[in-house]
Amino acid sequence: MATDFHAHIITPEYKRGLRSLNIDPLAADGFALPDWSAEKQLEFMRVAGIEKIILSSPTPHIWCDDERLSAKIHREVNASMAEVCRKHPDEFSFVASVPLPYTDAAIEEYRFAKALGAVGVKLTTHTGEVYLGDPSLDDFMAELNKDHALVILHPQRAQEYPKTPITGTVAAIFEYPADTTRAVLNMMAHRVMTRFPSIRFVVPHTGSFLPYMLQRFTGVSGILASMGMMEQVDVQKEFQNLYFDIAGDPEPVALDMLLSVAGEDKIVYGSDFPHSPAKVVLAKKKHLDENPKYKDLLLKIYGENEKNCLGK
Repeated sequence: MATDFHAHIITPEYKRGLRSLNIDPLAADGFALPDWSAEKQLEFMRVAGIEKIILSSPTPHIWCDDERLSAKIHREVNASMAEVCRKHPDEFSFVASVPLPYTDAAIEEYRFAKALGAVGVKLTTHTGEVYLGDPSLDDFMAELNKDHALVILHPQRAQEYPKTPITGTVAAIFEYPADTTRAVLNMMAHRVMTRFPSIRFVVPHTGSFLPYMLQRFTGVSGILASMGMMEQVDVQKEFQNLYFDIAGDPEPVALDMLLSVAGEDKIVYGSDFPHSPAKVVLAKKKHLDENPKYKDLLLKIYGENEKNCLGK
C-alpha cells in the first residue's frame, strides 16, 4: 500500500478564491479544473492500492499583489482542506497553502494550518516574479527548517512564455517541467538545501528536466563561480537532499533517467489525481507495479522511502 505525495484537492473555497482574483484556470494553464470529491478520491485510492494521500491545492496558484487579500484566501483554502481531512483522518492529510512572497504572512499561515493538522506546506515554483531560492524567502525557509518540514513543490507557468506553440498553450506539456527545473536550479544556486538541511523537499514529475540539467549546471556553475559571477555551489550535495515523486510518465524513460542521478532511497509515489484521470493513473501504476525491473525499487518507494520522506 502506497502513500501518494502528489494529489490535489479542489474545494469550493479554492474555486471561489480564483474567481475573486479573476483567475481562469483554462486561460492560465490551458485546461479546466477537473471535478473532485472526497468520495471520488477514496474510490480511486481503493482501486489503486493507495493507503494514505497528501492533498495539496492545485494550480493555478492563489496569488495577488494585495497581501491582505492573498492571506485571507489562503486562510479559507487551508480551513477547507483541514475540514475535509478531519472527516477522513485515516486516509487524508494535507499540506498548507501559503501567501508567498509575503514571508511574515506565509509564516503565520503555515503555523495556522499546522495547528489544523497540516503535515507540511506546498510551495509553487514562483509567486509573482519571486522564485524559490530567492534570498527574500530565507526567513520563511528558516521557519520550515526549524520545524523539519515536508515541502511539496509544484510548478506553474512562468510569467512570460510563448503563447502560440502548443508547448505554450498547454502548460503541462513543457512549462510545468521547465519551471520546476528553473526553480530547483535557483534553489541550488542559493544553496537552499544545504543551508536549510532539515527541510524535506519533494520535486514533482520524476525530477522534470533535472536529470539532464544536473551535469550541465554543475559544469556551467563551476565556470561562473571561477569568474566571480556566482557563489561556488556543491551541486551534488544540494541535489542529494531532494526527494522526487513519480507523478506523470515514469516509464519507459523518465524513471531510468532519474535513477541515473538520484538514489533509490529518494523516490516516492505520486499520482497527480484528479488532474490525471483515474483510468490513466491506474493503467500506469499497474504497468509499473508489474514491471520486474522495478520490483526492489517499488518495495522502497512503498516502504522506507515514504516513511523517511514523512519524517517517521
